Amino acid sequence: MTETDLLMLAAELVSIPSVSRHEDALSDRIESELRARPWLEVERLGNNVVAKTSLGRSMRVILAGHLDTVPPAGNADATIEADTLWGVGSADMKGGLAVLLDLASSLRQPTVDVTWCFYEREEVERAEDGLVRLWNERPDLVAGDVAILSEPTACRIEAGCQGTMRAVIHMRGVRAHTARPYTGRNAIHRLVPVLQQVAAWPGRRVVLDGCEYVEQLQAVAVEGGVAPNVVPDDASMTVNYRFAPDRSLADARHYLSELFDMVLDPELGDSWAVTDEALGAPPALDHPVLSRLLALSGEAPQAKVGWTDVATFWAHGVPATNFGPGDPLLAHHPDERVDRRSLERAHSCLAALLS
Repeated sequence: MTETDLLMLAAELVSIPSVSRHEDALSDRIESELRARPWLEVERLGNNVVAKTSLGRSMRVILAGHLDTVPPAGNADATIEADTLWGVGSADMKGGLAVLLDLASSLRQPTVDVTWCFYEREEVERAEDGLVRLWNERPDLVAGDVAILSEPTACRIEAGCQGTMRAVIHMRGVRAHTARPYTGRNAIHRLVPVLQQVAAWPGRRVVLDGCEYVEQLQAVAVEGGVAPNVVPDDASMTVNYRFAPDRSLADARHYLSELFDMVLDPELGDSWAVTDEALGAPPALDHPVLSRLLALSGEAPQAKVGWTDVATFWAHGVPATNFGPGDPLLAHHPDERVDRRSLERAHSCLAALLS
């Protein structure tokens, strides 16, 4: 059991605002703490802080967490009631950061070499992701044998993650006066079969390593219209596809192509294009470190249905999983919170894994 009051430490971190692109103060706080530990080699790149042990162990484990939060929703202040901390980022993922920071500050002789990675800008566009920057500019800082991402998982393994793809479907029409629509073609109306296709999509379920990944396809935006008295000649719909990690990006594109080709008419100028995509990651629970963490958690693994930077590690050949304190269903929620028991449970499991 740690001597640190993890709930108070998490509250301190929540009280330091760190909305994406504004992580400076939190990065300063964590860097200062880590540089005070002589057994750690600390480097900073932007607002990414990486601390490493160099004990000559046969394996290196990376423990990582992002510093940023989404904008607050009336929950900017840290509030403690009994054994529960409320506030933006308390679950996603300053509770996890508190656990990692305390472990990094107290474990002098882990049985493996450890890299502690605190990185910026995870909650915004992937091109800004601090972990991506580290891999691009200083891969030596984040290289290792296996990684654990301290996303909120209620202290159970959420294995791998699904891929994500955003696509925009464009439908063409012919402008006309709304009093005489038969002289034109309404592009917004032509979106109806595409929307019906998405709404009626039956879904797909895939089981990998005992974890069931449930794919999702959702329309997330519709645009079109010229003026109140004009039949629109152009309309678009944006969809988001969350696909199981058994699919490659090419597989996911092909699947959407087959779906949309049934309702698009290229001769009329219809088209679709992928505007953003990220590959998923398989469970990788056969790795001995992740298998050991699974046993320590005492819980059956679940599939990570969203996308996380587990996929970033996997893309660089590092098996990884999600494991941290806090209820994942509370991430980004106005009632976001984390409790003392969850913090201490996550700390206990990771301490046992490393020491």
